Amino acid sequence: MITKLIDLYGRSVERAEAALDGWFLGLLARFVFAAVLLVYYLNSAATKVGDGIAGFFAVGDNAYFQILPSVVEAYGYDASQVPFFPWDIIVFAGTYAEFILPLLIVLGLFTRLAALGMIGFTLVQSYVDIAFHGVDAKTIGSWFDRLPDATILDQRAFWIFLLLVLVVKGAGAVSLDWVLGKQLRANLSKRHATA
Repeated sequence: MITKLIDLYGRSVERAEAALDGWFLGLLARFVFAAVLLVYYLNSAATKVGDGIAGFFAVGDNAYFQILPSVVEAYGYDASQVPFFPWDIIVFAGTYAEFILPLLIVLGLFTRLAALGMIGFTLVQSYVDIAFHGVDAKTIGSWFDRLPDATILDQRAFWIFLLLVLVVKGAGAVSLDWVLGKQLRANLSKRHATA
């Protein structure tokens, strides 16, 4: 009896894995990212640029105050005095990465690269929060304690895990990556057939 139950369980799990393989995990990870983090990152990025369409192309002083507060302080709170290299580059890259990378993930376009970029962004964001914004120990948190709600170590560990799923598994069959990959494979096989 127990052997039959174990065998039934094993076959059921194998069928479920086969049915979901290649599409479900990537789609679910992108859905959860969209539901939990997309609006958060887009709203955060929007506070760093000007108003309207033209304002989108102008990184505002607020971006410097959010990303590099101690650097702006060192230049008398005048963002126009902050040197281009490396600080302006960091602010521009951080601001537009916060717009572009989440959208790429949700669309499933260049997903692995975008998720890897978001992991780097999240790590830098966490470092800036600790080193420059002076968040307290409760906000930083610690692992293996009884409290699972610290913003930095607890929440962002889940964000990074979610992004690692996308780096390892990809966006899945319901994505622009899959469509473009299918098109590329078709074009390559046509070339090889005519060569």
